[in-house]
Amino acid sequence: MASFTSFEELECWKEAVVLRKQIRIKIRSFQVEEKYKLIDQLKRATRSVTANIAEGFGRYHSQENSQFCRHSRGSLHEIIDHLIVANEEGYLTDNELNELKQQTLKCIAILNGYINYLQKAKINTTKTNNK
Repeated sequence: MASFTSFEELECWKEAVVLRKQIRIKIRSFQVEEKYKLIDQLKRATRSVTANIAEGFGRYHSQENSQFCRHSRGSLHEIIDHLIVANEEGYLTDNELNELKQQTLKCIAILNGYINYLQKAKINTTKTNNK
């Protein structure tokens, strides 16, 4: 199994940062009335993704790490819903929605791979400890 020394090395975290930056740029064009509504929800959800990956990494236990990654995955799905709302409200074009949705789905796929990696690490640790 690979050995990571920082959450900043994780592809799932790196891709989530890309998504966070892309969304930050897009929400600048939203109407001011959305500042404490949709804008705030999108900011919090995108920050939650990377923060939960980082916090899980800091737990040093694959099961806890997996749980925090599942929270991140939930936030990624929340982001998709917020993006759909932004599109319905006319803040994002269909093309912008599709681009951001594809980046979000890419984050989900990579995060799922990391969760699977953590589950295998848990199984291997259990096998080693039971010998």
